[in-house]
Amino acid sequence: MDVAFHIPVFEIAGGTAAIAGELARIGTAAEAAGATWLSVQDHYFQMDLTGLPPESPMLEGYTTLGFLAAHTSIIRLGLLVTGVTYRHPGLLAKIVSTLDVLSGGRAVFGIGAAWFEREHRGLGVPFPSTSERFERLEETLLICAQMWDPQRDGPFHGKHYRLAETICAPQPIHRPEVLIAGGGERKTLRLVARYGDACNLVGTSPEEVAHKLDVLRRHCDEVGRDYDEIRTTIVPVNPRPTPDTRDEFVRAMADYAEIGVHEAVVIPRGDSPAAWIDAMAPCVPRLAELG
Repeated sequence: MDVAFHIPVFEIAGGTAAIAGELARIGTAAEAAGATWLSVQDHYFQMDLTGLPPESPMLEGYTTLGFLAAHTSIIRLGLLVTGVTYRHPGLLAKIVSTLDVLSGGRAVFGIGAAWFEREHRGLGVPFPSTSERFERLEETLLICAQMWDPQRDGPFHGKHYRLAETICAPQPIHRPEVLIAGGGERKTLRLVARYGDACNLVGTSPEEVAHKLDVLRRHCDEVGRDYDEIRTTIVPVNPRPTPDTRDEFVRAMADYAEIGVHEAVVIPRGDSPAAWIDAMAPCVPRLAELG
């Protein structure tokens, strides 16, 4: 099992002026640990889920990834995950391809239907209905696939988006892996089966994740997709990993590995995330032994 690190909080020891230096140290620590992926979130207000108020520090995601690209050399970089409502899909495809080119082919394209209504309303971003957001998500996936195919630079005509041309030059060095986040059984997992290279689920329990994967497998069968082509990732929340509970965490991840989970996306805690990653690093080779 691989390990990734996800950074959702920017309450850094030393305050705002210390954020950039800590991010650079995070990149160094994640690569030294052997992590396969480093992500930040696509939000402009802090989420209630972190236990912090919306006024807490938050960085724009793709700008942050550009900074991390310059301070890392091998780890893959992406958002967990891009909110489909925040950027026009033609521009989004260009943003992700730029990250891929400037990072030497390390971009991951994480995307979801978006959900944080307060953030949208606060910043004046339209927040369509759930059904429309999923329609826009599917069209965005189609547009990105078209823009990352140099043989298909013609128009795109969808219900919500119309592009006269889909030129994207330079093309990504490596077509970014498409990771679709969420466990919705009727819509999200269907989109994973049709368009995703990877999925991301909340690791509440092996039983719940196994159920979601069974649903994904059925969607794959319906569309003629090889289920084994899809990489499964989870954000473990039961148990939540800490340096003090590394052994318990490794034992718990063995149960997830048995049901086919390929990667655990771990969230550092505290105001010194680079040091937290250093403390968790011994878990990485142990999880790799799980297969």
